[in-house]
Amino acid sequence: MTIPQTLAKEFSLAPWQVENTVKLIDEDNTIPFIARYRKEATGEMDDQQLRELFDRLVYLRNLAQRKEAVVKSMEEQGVLTPELTAQLTAATTLTEVEDIYRPFKPKRRTRATIAIERGLEPLADLIWAQELEENPEIAAASFVDPEKDVPDIAAALAGASDIIAERISDDPNCRATARRLTQAEGFISTIPSTKSKKEDKKAEKKEDKKVGVYEMYYDFSEPIKKIAGHRTLAINRGENEDVLKVTVEAPAEAILVALKTQFIKNNPNTLPIMESALTDSYKRLTAPAIEREIRTSLTETAEEGAIKVFGENLRQLLMQPPVKDRVVLAIDPGFRTGCKLAVVDETGKVLDTGIVYCTIGNDTSAAKKTLAQMLTRHNANLIAIGNGTASRETEQVVAELLKETGSKAQYTIVNEAGASVYSASKLGAEEFPQFDVSLRSAASIGRRLQDPLAELVKIDPKSMGVGQYQHDMNQKRLGDTLTGVVEDCVNAVGIDLNTASPSLLSYVSGISAAVAKNIQAYREEKGKFKNRKDLLKVKALGPKAFEQCAGFLRIPGGTEPLDNTGVHPESYEIAQAYMTHAAKPVPQQKKTSLAGLAALATPADTKKSPPRYVIEEIAKNLSVGVPTLQDIVKELEKPGRDPRDELPPTLLRSDVLDIKDLTEGMILTGTVRNVIDFGAFVDIGVHQDGLVHISQICDKFIKHPLEAVQVGDVVKVKVLSVDIPKKRISLSIREAGNA
Repeated sequence: MTIPQTLAKEFSLAPWQVENTVKLIDEDNTIPFIARYRKEATGEMDDQQLRELFDRLVYLRNLAQRKEAVVKSMEEQGVLTPELTAQLTAATTLTEVEDIYRPFKPKRRTRATIAIERGLEPLADLIWAQELEENPEIAAASFVDPEKDVPDIAAALAGASDIIAERISDDPNCRATARRLTQAEGFISTIPSTKSKKEDKKAEKKEDKKVGVYEMYYDFSEPIKKIAGHRTLAINRGENEDVLKVTVEAPAEAILVALKTQFIKNNPNTLPIMESALTDSYKRLTAPAIEREIRTSLTETAEEGAIKVFGENLRQLLMQPPVKDRVVLAIDPGFRTGCKLAVVDETGKVLDTGIVYCTIGNDTSAAKKTLAQMLTRHNANLIAIGNGTASRETEQVVAELLKETGSKAQYTIVNEAGASVYSASKLGAEEFPQFDVSLRSAASIGRRLQDPLAELVKIDPKSMGVGQYQHDMNQKRLGDTLTGVVEDCVNAVGIDLNTASPSLLSYVSGISAAVAKNIQAYREEKGKFKNRKDLLKVKALGPKAFEQCAGFLRIPGGTEPLDNTGVHPESYEIAQAYMTHAAKPVPQQKKTSLAGLAALATPADTKKSPPRYVIEEIAKNLSVGVPTLQDIVKELEKPGRDPRDELPPTLLRSDVLDIKDLTEGMILTGTVRNVIDFGAFVDIGVHQDGLVHISQICDKFIKHPLEAVQVGDVVKVKVLSVDIPKKRISLSIREAGNA
């Protein structure tokens, strides 16, 4: 099958969908643009489906290129046969291609190549044919040649055996059999690694701490076909830290029996040497290679799963609803250096900063006084507390302050993961040159509560604290995936062209980091953009980039009301024609304002959107696709809408609990902070997040927690157990009555 045919089959798509999508990708259209503005061409595939198809397209094209390279190499060697050509054509994975190519691939010097250099290949051929009517030692006698380093018959037979062993190992059928049986019946086993006697006591103590983390893997064994991805990643980390020794236990006897049926004939003269060569081939050459393959395959599968979970968690984190129109007092907690404060106004501008000491050993009265004064001075009614070191102690002081003063202000705990990375970055220094690193971090915490997406795009996604084993993965693959998630989120929300930072602009479809800086330079020189067409005046932003980015940029208060919607400029005429077609009477002056668009978009005799059959009829009259017209109608009905506003709001608190206050059976409200393969971590306001095991998420069976919960969900939980010494809290969503 051709690549488009393969994609259509694998993704259960119509051929025209794949052909159109591949064409759009090859024309340098971005995934967000294709997903949003080319729905008719793709059959309304969403951004995630498009990215999966794109990844598979890249793999299949790489596979095709590798096949071409292998065919060319084999042709040059003169070894390409019709049978090998057919095998290569039928191969569907890179592993299959490499198995076929292995016997003809240029090799480094091995025991077999050395034996060939010594002239022993003809002897190996005689034994390999397994048709000798005499003892192999008789045939080997003529190959004895001390000058070629073959001093006797035993050396000649040993060299021939090495050649046969490599032949067997290079055979695709041998590899396939060993791989299949190992995957089906093999086990991954781990034990503690042997520590070096040369380690000093300090290193041993450090190592002991590591060992405790991997206690469950001291004597661990699980079938290869069943091992979970998070266990694979944990085992890999333990091995890399020299805490665990990992082995693949293959069904060696079953594999040898299967290989004997493939390669050994019942010739009594050659049987002993063939059996010996086959055993040597498997144990010395094939088994180690298959073990590496399986370990690599398990790791790649585990990483793909973890990256997918990380991406989904990141998507939910970035799409948290913004807390709009609130002045925020942000606190970056700390012990020795104090708690850094920053008051941020509704637009994200820093109004005030300071430092207070409100943790153990300090007089909290002075800290409370400063906090109260800052709240009053700036009319702030929301406090954002970072969840890092000293967060629990700071939260206690804030809760006491609100009680003592009778303030109506509320507070919330903000995940500060990555704030310190941002504050010490070049970007942080450019945005806040007048502040030191700690105060930048406080400002970032406040801003990420006001608009999570705009602030979090400034931070490396791997530093956001919503994944598992992210630092152990293929960093390029992880980075590409997470960048795609950020792009999808930014483009789904749309951003204000006149206020967005270069960091945010660089994630907009079609805008590079350099062009983002050019947009900022244009604003500084020319002032605000009055309409989307002004983008074409920006240096290095040509027609193609304009096509890709225009629909995702908003211009409130511009000369064209449609510029503040998700309607693409290419569809303005259609939008205007629709409004003329469906509008009820609207005053002329409102027809040019954003306020008038919603009225124009709704038929005169109803407050609801037109039914689909009406949309289909209008779309036919306007010569436009139904999906495009439906999107236009949605944008016109709610111009300037933010899809995040439809999500559950941030959980705000006015009181605090201590882990010692928790008792089994308590029902509490919390926020999901992270979702991993075996459960979800929920913030219930006691500093330590509680774990909801996958079995406690809901009554029905689920393969992964993401089927039921997402980062940012506000959920009721029941406390199942509390381990104060280990600071572990076990929770249940299922038993809290809201699963």
